[in-house]
Amino acid sequence: MSVLVVGLSHRSAPVELLEKASVSNQDVPKLLEELARTGRVGEAVVLSTCNRVEVYAVVEAFHGGLADVSGVLARHMGLDVRSLGSYLYVHYAGSAVEHLFSVAAGLDSMVIGEAQILGQLRAAYNTAIEAGTVGRVMHELAQQALRVGKRSHSETGIDAAGASVVSEALADAAARLDGLRGRRALVVGAGSMGALAGSRLRRAEIGSLVLANRTPERAALLAATLTEDGVPSRAVGLDQVPAELALADVLVSCTGAVGTVLTTEMVAQSLAHRDERPLVICDLGLPRDVDPAVAELPGVTVIDLVTLNERLGERIEGDAVRAARQIVADEVAHYLSAQRSAEVTPTVTALRRRAAEVVDAELLRMSGRLPDLDPDVREELAHTVRRVVDKLLHTPTVRVKQLAEAPGGDTYAEALRELFGLDPQAPAAVAAARATGAEPTGHLEGGFESATRVEGLALDQIPQDGV
Repeated sequence: MSVLVVGLSHRSAPVELLEKASVSNQDVPKLLEELARTGRVGEAVVLSTCNRVEVYAVVEAFHGGLADVSGVLARHMGLDVRSLGSYLYVHYAGSAVEHLFSVAAGLDSMVIGEAQILGQLRAAYNTAIEAGTVGRVMHELAQQALRVGKRSHSETGIDAAGASVVSEALADAAARLDGLRGRRALVVGAGSMGALAGSRLRRAEIGSLVLANRTPERAALLAATLTEDGVPSRAVGLDQVPAELALADVLVSCTGAVGTVLTTEMVAQSLAHRDERPLVICDLGLPRDVDPAVAELPGVTVIDLVTLNERLGERIEGDAVRAARQIVADEVAHYLSAQRSAEVTPTVTALRRRAAEVVDAELLRMSGRLPDLDPDVREELAHTVRRVVDKLLHTPTVRVKQLAEAPGGDTYAEALRELFGLDPQAPAAVAAARATGAEPTGHLEGGFESATRVEGLALDQIPQDGV
């Protein structure tokens, strides 16, 4: 079993395509269920954020798994697989581990180092657990990824500035409005992004804040918290957005809704009831909350994921980013080394089991030939034979585990099976027995150096036989 990653992000696809690919929280379980029904996906986690949609799957074979996962994504988006070929990126085995660890560390985010991805990854993992699509492999891999992400953020200072899509968008808004201090803000959406926007606006010393949400009670709770923190805030329903927009200097929209929340007509009507003050709209939703045509209205500036991606893509990496990348590289190497070592364990266990069977058979034969042998002598002979066998097997079994940690180490397990004439099914039986244990160990094929990384595949040419 190996890990496969298939996805789209701000790095590979335009926002219009990401909008189609976006999976709402309510639809993630359905997508996981469809992935599980394919028959060639053993485990799955779906990560959907404002700038990426990725499927992490445990598959038996690369081509079959890729065909199934890309097919599910294509159906979800209402497109054919061929149309997605140039936008999907694919990682397999060691490269899949490297990608996940990089994502968790914030190295693959639009804003390098942003910390929100850790919470999003944890939420995706928990959703998959509830859907029953997380097994031993994905459990261990997700837990390790979260640990790597925490380590990268705590040891490198990569997120020292608290960078996020929200903070970058508001920085652009402040530049266009000559600062946010004392101004009026409207935030549409009271989820995690809305809460982050409120926190950032408080730091920018915003004068007053209005929170609009489909569920007013949730907005009221956030407004109460912000008011306690020193920002005069109040909550309204979505139906009051046009009236509040006429008073606002900056609007942040991040609802996660499917469909347009602010139409061109709605914004135009609001503009008719305000003076000539400029209006900055930060559209951070995916799909987009604001009709793109709003940007053409006089006096309105729209900052969205497209404009942010264009600006942030030019940033130069600093020491913190390089340090985080080194942590990821080290953790990937360590993880894959441990997996390769774990792969040989069933073979070693099968060998020791085979040796024990041989010893027991010979001792039984001795009992038949020497029925009158003194019991104490018989027991001492049995202990001696077992000690000799254990000592003979100790060095090769310890050494083969050490050798297995290196890339290509799986060949040593094969050699051990061949040299001792082990039944090829024996290690598999041992591994199956271990799979019923409480402690997940996971299993990945391939090494870091030989990891497969495929981007821009011609997916219509993928064999459909799963080999």
